[in-house]
Amino acid sequence: MLLHGEVATQVAAHIGWMGYSALFLVVLISGLGFLFFKEIKPANLKLMLSFTGSFLFALCVMHMIPEVYEADSHIGLYILIGFFSQLLLEFLSEGIEHGHIHVHAHNENKFPFTMMLGLCIHSFLEAMPLASMHHSGDNLLFAIVLHHIPIAIALMSMLVASHISRVKSIICLIIFAAMPPLGAMVSGFISQSEIWMIADFAPKIQAIVIGIFLHVSTTILFETDHDHRFNLKKLLVVLLGASLAFIHF
Repeated sequence: MLLHGEVATQVAAHIGWMGYSALFLVVLISGLGFLFFKEIKPANLKLMLSFTGSFLFALCVMHMIPEVYEADSHIGLYILIGFFSQLLLEFLSEGIEHGHIHVHAHNENKFPFTMMLGLCIHSFLEAMPLASMHHSGDNLLFAIVLHHIPIAIALMSMLVASHISRVKSIICLIIFAAMPPLGAMVSGFISQSEIWMIADFAPKIQAIVIGIFLHVSTTILFETDHDHRFNLKKLLVVLLGASLAFIHF
């Protein structure tokens, strides 16, 4: 049986320490950039979300779903579990993972624990397949990094609007940024473990995450503007994100 240090080394080698650094630092830099400069426009944030949503959706369809069905042809149930589990997570997070920013006037200055709980669980889970995916792991890493940039900005925007102090906001951001590397590491221990039946959960975890991705990405893509007008910029951004998923890094 592998020692814990050996397992950690193998997991780190699979996605690379640069991958871990990107998962953490990109989120941290994006959130801090908004916290100190506040230069992002809501329309630009929506376009960023549309781009990442289309990339995630196309990645699931073209890479992740075929790969997980190759490992287990009866995996569809777990994709559905992930899809509907995201409904529960959004009840906690209030949909901040796809750009919804809710500020409750009566809760100003009160730290949003339930929102952070839902967001951290979401972030932890979606990085778990990184340690066990072999063909599209780099694509998934890129997708998660992209997906977390607008989430970090939306998170900081919500905290600022709720009059949470900068110190608490930065602590919140650090916790959120740590979730993807932690999720990948925990999944790595599971997939590399020689404990009976534990390793068999890797494809199921991947399928649950696919369901989560499908829910988040389709929610982003199917949301329309308030006036329901045709949005050429959004269409072009969506097509660009989907086209990028054809590239196998």
